[in-house]
Amino acid sequence: MAARLTIFNDSECTLCSKEMAHLMARDPLHLIRLEPLGQADLAQRYPWLDIRCANQILHGVTADGEVLTGLDVTHAAWSLVGLGWLTAPLRWPGLRWFADRGYGAFATHRQRISAWFASGERCQCGQRGGEAPGRERR
Repeated sequence: MAARLTIFNDSECTLCSKEMAHLMARDPLHLIRLEPLGQADLAQRYPWLDIRCANQILHGVTADGEVLTGLDVTHAAWSLVGLGWLTAPLRWPGLRWFADRGYGAFATHRQRISAWFASGERCQCGQRGGEAPGRERR
């Protein structure tokens, strides 16, 4: 079965990656395809995608070509795996405006927020606190 939703995700964002891992674990039918934004050939395979914009706010595209952004992508994805009821309130009139502003703030600061919640997981050097390899804390 072909994917019904392609999500262009920031695989460098720890929280974003965790959400995508939870989502994919609930997608045994492979209805969702992830396309990390850092792939070298992404612009060639998706020439219509503005990668700069996709790095600022989550982007997705449905199987019929509809481009979704932000929480619309989130709701579509969780709906495909049967958990749309959890994200549906974020799309309700009245709440939608506030949810979109909150998501916009998160998207803008997602790397910093990820660092707060997953401080030890960001560092690739095996040390907590983000010190460069070979440098000692003083």
